[in-house]
Amino acid sequence: MSEHSVTRRTVLKTVGAAAAAAAVPATVTASDEWTSVESPTGNTLYDIEYTAGGAYAIGSGGVVLERTAEGWRKVLDGGPTGNGNDCYGADVTDDGKRLWFVGSSGAIGEYDVETGNLNDHSAPMDVTNNFNDLAVTGEAGEANVYVAGDSGKMYYSFENGEQGSWEYVTPASGSNINAVDFYDDRKGHIVDGNKTVLHTQDGTTWDKIGLADANVNFYGVDSDGADDVWVSGGGGMVFHWDGVEWTPADTGDAGLRDIEVTDDDDGDGLTVGGGGVVYDLTGGRWEQETTPIGENLKAVVRGSPDIAVGAAGTILEH
Repeated sequence: MSEHSVTRRTVLKTVGAAAAAAAVPATVTASDEWTSVESPTGNTLYDIEYTAGGAYAIGSGGVVLERTAEGWRKVLDGGPTGNGNDCYGADVTDDGKRLWFVGSSGAIGEYDVETGNLNDHSAPMDVTNNFNDLAVTGEAGEANVYVAGDSGKMYYSFENGEQGSWEYVTPASGSNINAVDFYDDRKGHIVDGNKTVLHTQDGTTWDKIGLADANVNFYGVDSDGADDVWVSGGGGMVFHWDGVEWTPADTGDAGLRDIEVTDDDDGDGLTVGGGGVVYDLTGGRWEQETTPIGENLKAVVRGSPDIAVGAAGTILEH
């Protein structure tokens, strides 16, 4: 078990499960299969997270959706600035009370799921490049915020994204950073467009840990510990780092955009990607699951239920 599993991941899992149990849409029944549910938007949905208030999805045009007892509803439109910036990545504080999300033109938003208030932290240091993903650690109002830039920079704030608190570092070659995930307050991993995986133990300095001869692009990362990292990429490839070596798995041809694996002894996981594919990790093997759609999937989250989102407002629940 990773050092982080009792602090951040376990807390978020517990918070999310409790919220989901209290917010099951009346139109959806429990199923052993993936089910397509009604979506209030046709916009592409790029990320999905569980919070203390249930599940939230974010997407193009700055749309933010909430899963309620009556189904999914739109709670924000236009992004944190109201200018309609696309939102690509999201994360939630350790207590589940704040949903953070980032996107195009330097968009950064902090949404209070209890009050509905939105704080705009966009264009830190006057940067208006595209932001692809982010990770937040700590509790609401006291978060460490890590933003993955399309220009190869990692922007970070240890003061809840307050103006003047931002700094940045270029961890590797300057290639676009596609995904970031943290397993502790200042410890986590990123993947970039140069097929590189990097690790930090202080939130500011990064060391390369792979991945030689991968030959595919990296799209998603799940950081469960210094010795427990999962990466999803092109060509249906999944890679696992155990602290000593990388182990590849080939699921097929679809580009896998996101991956999430539990950091407990069971090692269950999900990865999703092009053509509506979903692969489930059970007993150390990735097996394809049946889905009712062919739309490209962009993100997945584990919970009750598991949820995947993607193109044309697609929402799948399991």
